[in-house]
Order: sequence, then structure tokens, then C-alpha cells
Amino acid sequence: MLPASAKPYLLRALYEWCIEEGYTPHVVVQVDEHCHVPMAYVRDGSITLNVGPLATKDFFIDNEWVSFSARFNGVSQMVSFPITAVAAIFTRETQEGMGFEVTKYQGKEPLEQGILSLIHI
Repeated sequence: MLPASAKPYLLRALYEWCIEEGYTPHVVVQVDEHCHVPMAYVRDGSITLNVGPLATKDFFIDNEWVSFSARFNGVSQMVSFPITAVAAIFTRETQEGMGFEVTKYQGKEPLEQGILSLIHI
């Protein structure tokens, strides 16, 4: 099993691979109290999000958080969730990707740690 510290690096690498290959990356997020997602789209405790560049604005990922703006039913919303909540990343076109262990987030909310520390991809 991979160490939890490898998860953000693998997530970024698979995201970049999807984009470079012309695929549409999607992430599956296990929703908890730290996840800021449109709750109307949560099913059985999780949500699948298109995180491709055509679907998101200001996509950021660092070693603890994923954050972006996206439109849901025509309404722009900010979305953020801890890396620990990501259950999988895969391509829409081929369904290739990787699953991850979901663990409880123990850190600070993104605004508490400073939004400027996020890395733009």
C-alpha cells in the first residue's frame, strides 16, 4: 500500500496525464463535513466531479486541498475538498484511473491555512 503522503502527487500526475492525452478527468469524492460541494448532486455519500479545464475555473490543488469554481445547473459555485476525501480519479472516455483510500481529514480549512499557498495546475 502507498503512503498517504503520495496521494496528492499521484492525483496531480494522473490529472496532468488525462489532460495531456486529451481525456476528461473526473474525481470521486467521499463527502464529509469538510467538503464544500453542491449537495444536490451527492449520491450515497459521494459525488463525481468533472475537473477538466473546460468544466472548471481556477483549478487549484496542493498537498491537502482541491479547489475550483464550476457551474452546476447554470449556477457558478466554489468547490473545495480535502485530498483525503478523494476516492478515485479516472477519465470519462476510457474509465482508466486509480482508486485511493479515503481517510478522515485532520488539518485546517483552506482559508485557515492561506489560499495563496495553493498550487495552480
